[in-house]
Amino acid sequence: MAESGEGNWTYADYLNLHPLLDLQGEDRGINADEMHFIIVHQTFELWFKQVIRELSEVRDILSQVPVPEDQIPKAVDHLDRTTEIFRLMANQWTVLETLTPQGFLAFRDGLGTASGFESFQMREFEFLLGLENEDRIGGVDPMDSFRRMSDNEINKAVLARLEAAAGSPSLYDSVMGWIERTPIMGSTPSGEDDAGVVNQYISDHLAAHKALCEEVAQKASGWGASDSSKAAERMMAAHDGAVSFLMPGGDVDRARAGLLFIESYRELPLLTWPRKLIDALVELEESMVKWRHAHARMVERIMGRRIGTGGTSGVDYLDMTSRYRIFKDLWGIRTVLVKPQRRPALQNAEFYGYSSDS
Repeated sequence: MAESGEGNWTYADYLNLHPLLDLQGEDRGINADEMHFIIVHQTFELWFKQVIRELSEVRDILSQVPVPEDQIPKAVDHLDRTTEIFRLMANQWTVLETLTPQGFLAFRDGLGTASGFESFQMREFEFLLGLENEDRIGGVDPMDSFRRMSDNEINKAVLARLEAAAGSPSLYDSVMGWIERTPIMGSTPSGEDDAGVVNQYISDHLAAHKALCEEVAQKASGWGASDSSKAAERMMAAHDGAVSFLMPGGDVDRARAGLLFIESYRELPLLTWPRKLIDALVELEESMVKWRHAHARMVERIMGRRIGTGGTSGVDYLDMTSRYRIFKDLWGIRTVLVKPQRRPALQNAEFYGYSSDS
């Protein structure tokens, strides 16, 4: 194969097509259904490789202190591409659904104990995203499976690769570190009275949140709700939840305060790209949830509720993975927002390239 820059490429040479098309197991005499099954999963693995590359780029951009402003749009582009990949992969399950239950059973035994759980690239992008073991089903450490399989040099290299990914800063770490440095009311973490400014902002926001909860409870009573006292209890419980979210352990969480500020003042010019990046992260995670859900439905359609080849509970296990959340704070912040008319008055508006008089 020609080296880059040497002579002319052919289409097949550039894409390494000949080796690629020899990897589907036709030398084993597989039928069309099994070839279909293999190609679909090989395609997933190719997309996983791209997902890892895209997410690594975002993680590295956001790990910079400070993050260059002109890099944020690039990070958003990488996230948008990754979201589209997961949307494409969700639709890819419908291609596999053309495989009939009998067609799958005809070659299923040939898989032995091989399972999608052993996809080391899937585990790698989960580590890269920041999925913690305690958030996995049963708190299972996926590394255990790869440690048991490290019986040759290739598998040992895979294990080393995963251990490196698990021990490296995650995208979640870099995102929350970046959000924590958000200027709040014109104050930055290095500011002389940053703690005072941020605490006052959160105090004012929570006062507005409590007032809104009380108003809703009063309206419920005026509407003749069947049990107005329970409605009031629910609204006060919602407020207590907001306090716990923004002040875990009694102290303001500056990252969550920064996230609240971005979401509350989305129209400020300086916050345009940070807001777009946060939206892109939520959209990415939503696309991943839908991809996992589509996977479960495909498996249920083809093999029902059989035990998985890797010994998992099959569909039930896959359904539980669709509840995984990594960027929980980005979802949770929506619960504690107040309407624009009640948010604290913006201080130092000119810092954000905005003036209410303009």
